[in-house]
This record gives sequence, C-alpha cells and structure tokens, in this order.
Amino acid sequence: MRVFVTGASGHIASAVIPELQAGGHEVVGLARSEDSAAKVQALGAEVRRGDLADFDGLGEAASKADGVIHLAYDHGLIAAGRWAQAAEGDLEAVRALGAALAGSGKPLVGTSGTLMLAMSGIRDRPGTEEDVVPAGIRVDSENHVIDLSQQGVRSSVVRLAPMIHSDLDKHGFTAALIGFARSQGVAAYVGDGANRWPAADTRDIGVLYRLALERAPAGTRLHGVADEGIPFRTIAETIGSYLGMEARSVTREQAPEHLGFLADLAQLDGPASNARTRELTGWEPTRPGWVEDVRSGHYFA
Repeated sequence: MRVFVTGASGHIASAVIPELQAGGHEVVGLARSEDSAAKVQALGAEVRRGDLADFDGLGEAASKADGVIHLAYDHGLIAAGRWAQAAEGDLEAVRALGAALAGSGKPLVGTSGTLMLAMSGIRDRPGTEEDVVPAGIRVDSENHVIDLSQQGVRSSVVRLAPMIHSDLDKHGFTAALIGFARSQGVAAYVGDGANRWPAADTRDIGVLYRLALERAPAGTRLHGVADEGIPFRTIAETIGSYLGMEARSVTREQAPEHLGFLADLAQLDGPASNARTRELTGWEPTRPGWVEDVRSGHYFA
C-alpha cells in the first residue's frame, strides 16, 4: 500500500513509518520545513512538502495514496494553551482528507485521545472504545472521521493514551512533566493523586496504527493503551525519585504553577480499556510499561 502520513516528522511517526515499511508499505510523509523533510527522509520515506493549512495539497496527496494515517496536530498551539484553535485546524484538515477519499473504500486512520472520555464525565470505570462523546475539542475531528465510514471510507480512529513513552519521545507529556518538576524543584500531583492516566510505548503504538490501516473495520474507535491507568501520584513519585526531589500534593489553584499547560488534564481520572482494540485488530502490546521505562533513565539523559 502507498500510505500518506501527516505529522511524518513527529514522535508517533518515528515508530509508525518504520512499522509500515517493515510491513511492506510505501510511505509518503508530509513535511512543512526543511528540518522536517530531513527527518522524514532519514526514515526512508518520500517527502511531500506542505502543512495542515494546505487543504488542496492534503486532498491531492490523499487521493494519490492507497491509504492515509493522520498524525499531525499543532502541538505548539497546545503548549500555548490555544486548544480550541488547534482543534479547529485539525478538523479542517480531516475534512479535506475525507473529501478526497470519499467513495474510494480506502482506509483513513485518524488520531484522538483517551482523556477526551474523562473530560466528558465518564466515572468509576475505564473508558471503552464503544464510549462516544457527542462533541468537543478534538472530539469533533474524531466523530467526523468515524462518520466518513458512511461515505465510502474505511475510517477508524486511534485514541492515544496521554503518555506515549519511549526513547523516541522528546516533547510529549512525560517529557513535559519532567521539565515542570525540574523547573519547580518538586514533582507535583493534585490533591491525593489517585486520578489515573493510561500509557503505552511508542513502538507498540506504531504497530497499532499499521494494524488499523490494514484491518480496522470501517467506523471503529481503537485505544492506544497498554497501562490502563497509572495513579498520578505514582507518576509524580517516579519522576521525583529519579530527579532526587520530593513528590508533593498541590491544590487546584497551585496546579498551573507546577504543571503548566497540563494543569487541568493532570486532574482528570481517565483509565481506559484496550479489550475491544485487541479483539478487532489482534494488537498485543509487548514493550515495558511507563514506570519501568521512565526508571530506565533515558528521559533524564
């Protein structure tokens, strides 16, 4: 399959592209800068210059491909706290990709996040692939991808755990939490820290995207989750232990000072199941869990 991948120079793509190539697929990666293009080339993929705002270019690239994996997202806007603007741009990009693939029967794999379920009010149980949020930031893109299954696209969405971790991760939420701890001199959690975040290894996630491209039935949501839910206090204690600093409870009011742009998300209790994903795709995570990976030390090198 000739696969068009957006976000091809990013963290997730650094595992997805080699996995696709190992599976016999040819990859065309979107790159918006010379630096991004060099990273895509280094992975052995063909470069397509452009960005998420080039809707005509996205549509053209999608129409020439046998399948699309959409990984790109404006994380710069996220770090600046401009969540709504990032989500609006993503939705427009998804619409452009979907319009190009309508009626083709080709696969489109989109990307969302499991914490959207926690934000929707799911309580007292892990979120499942069958849980649907009607609307919201980033949720609108997820739902549009799923709706494309009614327009002749074999569409699916991978909901990623908030902590996708490995030695490939340089700027994700794990790295951000370590950075906040270093800057504040304390590894913070809010309240009793009993709220949980799921996690998964980057290379396991690369396998899941390949399987979604090859096997996912139209209109399915998949969970990129290995650790179902790690208490946030454990997250803080693991980071603090390696940095030789205290893990400390902070109040909701103190959270922005200690946890930056993650202050609100860090208070969510969002465990998530992967049972349906494994059933549909045969995916089996095999890599170390988050705690073991962080304790290995590569994040602190």
